[in-house]
Amino acid sequence: MNHETVTPRAPLHRFTVPLSATRRGARLARLPAAEQLDAWGLPLDPARLIVAELATNAVVHGRVPGRGFRFGLTVTAPATLRVEVTDPRGDQLPAQARASAGAGPPESGYGLLLVEELADRWGVRTGPVPCKSVWAELDLGR
Repeated sequence: MNHETVTPRAPLHRFTVPLSATRRGARLARLPAAEQLDAWGLPLDPARLIVAELATNAVVHGRVPGRGFRFGLTVTAPATLRVEVTDPRGDQLPAQARASAGAGPPESGYGLLLVEELADRWGVRTGPVPCKSVWAELDLGR
């Protein structure tokens, strides 16, 4: 897991949508993600799978009653797609997927193992208080 310390590059495309922090909200995240990726002429997968996993994690581990989550897609030069999901539980950071992978079968956490396998990079950005964002990046030119 990486903690972001670099300044993000200027986006070529940006899309964000707020959703309810419910199982239905997590499932619904895939639909606008697929529509937006298609509109930008980008492949649906693995980005759609990453959106589904990060949105599910926001609902399961980042939920605060009465508060939703936000997911976003950003394309930056030279050719990077960033999937980012922000939830209101900045005090609840995800465990490093690789560290938990060798510790025997966890009760949960397979979603971030999947994200780690599918993404070129992923990490967590804290703030603004009380929020956190879990992000994953895909290099599009490979």
